[in-house]
Amino acid sequence: MSSPSSHALLSPSAASRWLNCTPAPRLEAELPETTSEYAAEGTLAHSVCELLARKKFTIVKPSAHNTALKKLKKDALWNDEMLTTAATYVEHLLERYMSFPSKPYIVFEVKVDITDYVPEAFGTCDCVMIGGEELIITDYKHGKGVPVSPENNPQMMLYALGALKLYRPIYGDAIKKVSMYIDQPRLNSYGGYSMTVDELLAWGDNTAKPKAALAFAGLGNYNPGDHCRFCRAKAQCRARAGIHTALEDFKDAQLPNAGQEGAAPRDLSKPLLTDAEIGDLLARGKSLVDWYNSLEEYALTTLLNGGTIPGYKAVEGTSKTTFAPDYDTAAAVLIEAGYDRATLYKETPETLTALDKLVGGRAKLKELLGEHLYKPAGKPTLAPESDKRPPYSSAAADFGGEVS
Repeated sequence: MSSPSSHALLSPSAASRWLNCTPAPRLEAELPETTSEYAAEGTLAHSVCELLARKKFTIVKPSAHNTALKKLKKDALWNDEMLTTAATYVEHLLERYMSFPSKPYIVFEVKVDITDYVPEAFGTCDCVMIGGEELIITDYKHGKGVPVSPENNPQMMLYALGALKLYRPIYGDAIKKVSMYIDQPRLNSYGGYSMTVDELLAWGDNTAKPKAALAFAGLGNYNPGDHCRFCRAKAQCRARAGIHTALEDFKDAQLPNAGQEGAAPRDLSKPLLTDAEIGDLLARGKSLVDWYNSLEEYALTTLLNGGTIPGYKAVEGTSKTTFAPDYDTAAAVLIEAGYDRATLYKETPETLTALDKLVGGRAKLKELLGEHLYKPAGKPTLAPESDKRPPYSSAAADFGGEVS
């Protein structure tokens, strides 16, 4: 989790962006900051995680815990699902805790100093464990957009560098391995990645430090890519626009394997695209759609704030008719008019999420239901080669599925 001081120019949470596009932070600094309800919700969820983790691993008076929890529940963004995801997060912390040969040191919400590598940068490790030769850091993410991989994840590696700076004076060279975990309970994603201390320090010195120096100075070349997703300049960035001039440039582009032995040359005279060209267009098209969506978002925000976008205006979108003030009030009127209550209210089974809350988490639900809890194989979907999932097999799908 980013610390409150993450308003520094080079935030660890944005490291994937400024490592790949070093001038971006200075460009973003010229644009107004934006906040979202999702970010505030994530902050609240982190507080719930910390509260439950402290209760599990430290001595906390029940009255103090209950008082703190009641305070969190009064937040306008509170959702009961936060208790479920926090409980799952704590279960995974416990698994890691028990993996040590002896009782490890464990601490929560640790502020770490990363300024040896990144100017003015600090971060907060949600959980740190140290035992034997290993240091483990865990980062909780409440979002449910896309799974975040911990493999070579620069945010986690910067946190790990900060944790080493904090704890090496105490543990010395006893720490030889660093393991980094990202827990996303809402996506059922709990990936981990390990590297030696020497590998981490080499990355810090040879990659993070020089790139951070360039980024802090606003130097280097603009380099659009997947890392643009959360950049405040993504809609207005001229470099990004330059790679999305429709698909006209496709005819002049090279196939991904062009120049390699056995690579088929592009033949523009043929009426049908080859499979290799389809693959190239898919990658370009996805990037183009993402860019177009960011343009739409920027244009609408500008219009709603009183600006003008030539050729466009903001209008009222479609909406669904609903009940006022609620369904029960409307149903009472229909019952008074002679309609049968049984036709207005029907029994429906509870959702898995509701059952999780009822019994105290998915792990407990699995324990109670066993084989009666089943997750069928998913339908085939298109994904890039970099996707961590194995290739789809129709035979495996026929016999697929697992206890959820």
